Amino acid sequence: MAASTSAAAAAAAARKGALTDKRFSELSPALSPEVVEALDRGGFQRCTPVQAAAIPHLLSHKDVAVDAATGSGKTLAFIVPVVEILRRRSSRPKSHEVLALIISPTRELSSQIFNVAQPFFATLNGVSSMLLVGGFDIKAELKKVEEEGANILVGTPGKLCDIMHTDALEYKNLEILILDEADRLLDMGFQKHINFILSMLPKLRRTGLFSATQTKAVSDLSKAGLRNPIRVEVKTEAKSTSKDAGQQELGPSKTPLGLRLEYMICEASKKSSQLVDFLVQNSGKKIMVYFATCACVDYWAVVLPLINSLKGSPIIAYHGKMKQGLREKALASFSALSSGVLVCTDVAARGLDIPSVDLIVQYDPPQDPNVFIHRAGRTARYDQEGDAIVFLLPKEDTYVEFLKLRGVPLTERECPANTDDVIPQIRSAVLEDRNVMEKGLRAFVSFVRAYKEHHCSYIFRWKDLEIGKLAMEYGLLQIPSMPEVKHHSLSLEGFIPVDDVDITQIKYKDKAREKQRKKALKRKAEEEAQNPKPERKRAPEKPEKPKRKKTGKQRQSIQTKEDLDELAHEYRLLKKLKRGDIDEEEYEKLTGFGDSDGDASDGDASNLDERKEKGNKTQKLKQRGKCKGGSKKLEGRSKMRSKRR
Repeated sequence: MAASTSAAAAAAAARKGALTDKRFSELSPALSPEVVEALDRGGFQRCTPVQAAAIPHLLSHKDVAVDAATGSGKTLAFIVPVVEILRRRSSRPKSHEVLALIISPTRELSSQIFNVAQPFFATLNGVSSMLLVGGFDIKAELKKVEEEGANILVGTPGKLCDIMHTDALEYKNLEILILDEADRLLDMGFQKHINFILSMLPKLRRTGLFSATQTKAVSDLSKAGLRNPIRVEVKTEAKSTSKDAGQQELGPSKTPLGLRLEYMICEASKKSSQLVDFLVQNSGKKIMVYFATCACVDYWAVVLPLINSLKGSPIIAYHGKMKQGLREKALASFSALSSGVLVCTDVAARGLDIPSVDLIVQYDPPQDPNVFIHRAGRTARYDQEGDAIVFLLPKEDTYVEFLKLRGVPLTERECPANTDDVIPQIRSAVLEDRNVMEKGLRAFVSFVRAYKEHHCSYIFRWKDLEIGKLAMEYGLLQIPSMPEVKHHSLSLEGFIPVDDVDITQIKYKDKAREKQRKKALKRKAEEEAQNPKPERKRAPEKPEKPKRKKTGKQRQSIQTKEDLDELAHEYRLLKKLKRGDIDEEEYEKLTGFGDSDGDASDGDASNLDERKEKGNKTQKLKQRGKCKGGSKKLEGRSKMRSKRR
């Protein structure tokens, strides 16, 4: 059974900050002077709870599975042991002998780990390191690996697998494996890559598994890849949402200690106005705004700078569909700012350590609830403080209780009623530039389709979306004709169409694009004139198929149903007669006896069975109606009906 340890006591000792009283120089086993000096140069003297708990275990030849809040210092918690373990080797490694492997899910996180680790890797003599991430030519990287070799590899699973499929490096003497953001590694579909990498490594090694959320998949990976691991779970203070701030207790909160979490409920049609108002109020701060899709990021990154109150504010887009060079440039630009806005998707939710982020705005709640705390964790890192807010629609309010049950308590923030309406400004921008209009339509469609894929579908019900108000939020001139709107009765209430606007006449501001559009329209018109579409011929009506003769069983079934219906009808009339709702004369008319003159023939032999059947019906009717005195009359009427037939 895996051993278990908790760093809750260390966290309790740091109620006023995210650091413990334990210094790196006081850890046992002791760190080498060169590593302590590198820590001092980086401004790290005291340990965070996760560092104080994890580093000694890894240095004591133990495997660890670490579960700690985002922003708690997990990166140093594995970099320091990696360097110390390699420093203690008695012999110098060969150039192509891999001793340490650090795997993370994204290019940005791998690059960040590699850059943070450089001052510590520099203390190792004769040890080389290499970063292996996507976005670069595999042939060039493979050639570099074959020529130079590497002892420490930091990278993403896909690129590491590409290298490990070759014989360029050897792994039989690997000392330590680190899996950072382990839950994300599995969520992103890297399970196959991870299994292959584990199969290539020796079983006698140290393994560290680090994550902010422990899922079943992570637990399974822990059982498969770790030997009798020590479980390190770092808890932080769960902030009280009551007015009595003194009633705080140490609880299983998943959020950083200095993070203040809020939520605001507002109508979809007012959401964009509330966002602009919020950004204006916090104009001197460094803010990250999360959207659901890449198309949404592209749209709002174009629209927000056009709003009068935000003109001049630096607003940078960042999402997974951008080219690698543009992503790196955007991230570097935002990191260098003292104040500004980064509009992004969940690609910026994990592991990125962007300095001095003051505020997180979750404009669209994440599809995966586990990502919520990772988004919020981009602020309030280490011993700093920060704020985060999530915008919710009125029908999404149960998300607050859901997060509370998961150890993420939120405080409500009132939705201001007197904010300026920015929809007219957005629509004006749409009318002036076709590019803005097209981006808005793509963003709207992508949001609706992302909403359908929400993991918490019982809270975020896409069929409850108020499409009319949502289209107003995006400043659309018309509601797109998409299957989700056409084939489902989604609410169009709240949408105000723009009169006297021909959408086909809206031009691109970019003259080159507009010229290209006009050429395309002209070419299309010429093609249609030369090759007019033939009128669709109506398909000839198919002759009716001759009706198949019913089998005896089918005829019997139909007859039985008719008889039962007739019996039920007579029974209902009898009950009305007994209650006095109708008199005998009406009853006789309704049952078909009122016009009988008693002169009908007794019928022939062919009606004998029918009369017997009617006698059976009458007997059933007498039993159901419990008729006593009236039973003789009923029998008489049954005989009269038989005579009529």
